[in-house]
Formats: sequence, C-alpha cells, structure tokens
Amino acid sequence: IALDIEEGADMIIIKPGLTCLDVIHAARSRFDVPIAAYHVSGESAMIRAAGQLGALDAERMMLESLVSIKRAGADMIITYSALDAIRLL
Repeated sequence: IALDIEEGADMIIIKPGLTCLDVIHAARSRFDVPIAAYHVSGESAMIRAAGQLGALDAERMMLESLVSIKRAGADMIITYSALDAIRLL
C-alpha cells in the first residue's frame, strides 16, 4: 500500500473486503487516503445461496457484512449487493 501511495495512488482498493477486515483496519490506521473495499462476487453469492437454502436471513446478513466492512474503516464499498442494500436502507 505504501508503495502504491508513493507511486501516486489517490486511493486504495482492498479485496476481498469481508475476509480482509483486519487489513482494512490496519490500512485505515496507517494511511490517510480513501480506502475502498471490494465485497467480491463470491461473498455476495455465498450469502444469497445460504439465504435460498434457509440457513440465514440473506438480507440481514448482507447488511451485516457491509456494515462490518464500513466499521473496519472503508470509506466506500464496491459490492454486487448495492441495489439490494439501497432498497433495504
């Protein structure tokens, strides 16, 4: 990340977002640039599939996963669940 910023990056993108919450948090603590987290397709698909099987409430889990990424320090989240999140919020 430091090298990317030294080379002129205006922001950083961390992916996958959900499994890298510790990396997002550490980056937020160390760097003063916008941080985007990419909630990758597999993370979204996993939540949808578990919801279809009745294993969990997919809408609630999707929102919880996005909130956890935000709480870790992401300024923005790139997600396949954006339209669903907007509808629920």
